[in-house]
Amino acid sequence: MGANRAAPLGAMLAASALCTPQASAADVDVAIVFAVDVSASIDPATANLQREGHAAAISSPEVVAAITRNSTGCIAVAYVEWASSGHARSVVPWTSVCGLNDAQAVASIIRKEGDRGLGCEQTCATSISFAIDLGSMLLDSYVGSAASKIIDISANGTNNDGLPVEVSRRRAIAKGYTINAIAIPEMIRSVVYDLTEYFDDNVIGGPRAFVIAPSTTRDYAAALRRKLVTEISASIRPLSKVVRE
Repeated sequence: MGANRAAPLGAMLAASALCTPQASAADVDVAIVFAVDVSASIDPATANLQREGHAAAISSPEVVAAITRNSTGCIAVAYVEWASSGHARSVVPWTSVCGLNDAQAVASIIRKEGDRGLGCEQTCATSISFAIDLGSMLLDSYVGSAASKIIDISANGTNNDGLPVEVSRRRAIAKGYTINAIAIPEMIRSVVYDLTEYFDDNVIGGPRAFVIAPSTTRDYAAALRRKLVTEISASIRPLSKVVRE
């Protein structure tokens, strides 16, 4: 289905419903929205890849060390799943991560509550534009102070629903947000489709933006861990806009 020229009102209402008030404000080094694709192309194996990859990355020694080395020693994370425009589900609302115990608690929720890839109840196209708008609204709703605000897109397809992705991308960048991405290798009829160039040209943007591209699904968890360390560590800059793992 082609991209619509106007965002449905229902999509914005769905996104607004996920922006629940925080229990308290927290000053952090980085606020990150994990925006995870659960569209029709996400089968159980790919759902497991994303769910376990994010859980393992956030609680890994490398990421926890990167968090604690920064000035406040804390980051804030939210984990949301998306598909078509208006199709979204909050898994982890805004949560401060200030050490191993916090990281393990977030990882436990992701493992328990994250998508299983067992099918969608509604139309499940891929609206990356909606994912960016959703991430922007969540960052807008963060009541604490964050030196950097990032939308992390994980997906295995191109934008085929909702607004043109450039419209949403431009709005997020104008707010000072960074859009990074991890491109899941997609296999169709035994042919691997590399989405890296598409993500580089159309999705990522803002300060220090980059897309990381695992060579195979086996490299996804390691690539995600490396991406998080780079995002969290102010002293580390991506070597280029496209990082291949």
